[in-house]
Amino acid sequence: MSLEESPFKGKTGAQRVLNALGYSLDGLGAGWKNEAAFRQVSILAVVGIIIAFIAPLHAWARAVVIASHLLTVIVELLNSAVEAAVDHTSLERHVLAKRAKDLGSAAQLICLINLAAMWLLGIFGA
Repeated sequence: MSLEESPFKGKTGAQRVLNALGYSLDGLGAGWKNEAAFRQVSILAVVGIIIAFIAPLHAWARAVVIASHLLTVIVELLNSAVEAAVDHTSLERHVLAKRAKDLGSAAQLICLINLAAMWLLGIFGA
């Protein structure tokens, strides 16, 4: 039994890498243009990462804070993707659509709590 592949999966090698890079840049552009929350966490990340390099943090704390900032950006991109997919499917109110959006929002909340905790550990930790 043969499984059919998606027609979009035909590229290989360097062409595939270039296509993937283009799609990724398109995604970042769409996030910046269409998602206020993405713009907010991106600006927070840029400012926070700059402060992390200036602040007198241990190297481990700097690395953890920077990783935590990047994680908030990643989670916001995924949250926005879930929201866009749900809205594409239907704009009607549905309990599962609400659950999907709320779960994405909860993931971002946990990321932001983690970010605050990492800053506190970095500043006040040993």
